[in-house]
Amino acid sequence: MSPEDRRELARALAAIDLPHPRLEPKQVRRRQLGMLTMLAICVFLAAWIVLLMRTLPSQYTSSHWRGVWVGLDMAELAGFAATAWAAWHQRQIIIFCMVFTGTLLLSDAWFDLMLDAGSPGFTMSVISAIFAEIPLALLLFAAARRLVRITVATVMRLEGFDGPVPPLWRVPLFADGLIETIPGRPLGDADDAARRKARWEGKEPGAF
Repeated sequence: MSPEDRRELARALAAIDLPHPRLEPKQVRRRQLGMLTMLAICVFLAAWIVLLMRTLPSQYTSSHWRGVWVGLDMAELAGFAATAWAAWHQRQIIIFCMVFTGTLLLSDAWFDLMLDAGSPGFTMSVISAIFAEIPLALLLFAAARRLVRITVATVMRLEGFDGPVPPLWRVPLFADGLIETIPGRPLGDADDAARRKARWEGKEPGAF
C-alpha cells in the first residue's frame, strides 16, 4: 500500500468512527457558554483594573510576605519538576507544564522588579530577570510552540496535506479533514484537498 493509499484509508476510518466535536449540540452549547463567560470576564477585569487604579494605595505593608514568595518559588519548583517528568516520559502534558512554568517565571520577574523598585535589591532583581527568569520563560514558550507545531504537522500529514505548518493562530481547533468527508465526493479528490488546505491555513469559513 502506497503512502497516499494509507493516508486515504486513515481519513476514511476517521470519518466513519469519529463524530465531529464541533457539531454535537452539547459541545456547541459549551463553546457558546465558554465564549460568553470569557467576554464577561474581560468586561469585569477592565472595570476592576480601572477601580484598582483609582483606589489602591501607592504603599502597602504585607504581613504574609514570606509565604507569598516561598509559595511562588514552590510553584515554580513544581512546574520545573512536572516539565522534567513529562519530558522524561515524553508526554503531551509537557506543553501545558512549559506554559505554566514560563508564566510563573514571568510573574516572578514582574513582581521582583515592581516591588524592589527604588530599593537596594532592585539591581539584583534586574539581573535576575534579564539573565534568568525571562530567558528561561521564553525558552519554555518556544519549546512548547515547537512541540505544538510538530503535533500539527503530524496530523496534517495524516490528513494528506504536505504543506508547511501555518501560524498557530490560523490552525483550526479541530482537524476537520481527519473527521469529516465531503458528501458526494470521494476522499482525496482535488476539491477535497483544496478544502483541507484552506482549513489548515485558516481560510475556510467556520474553520474555528
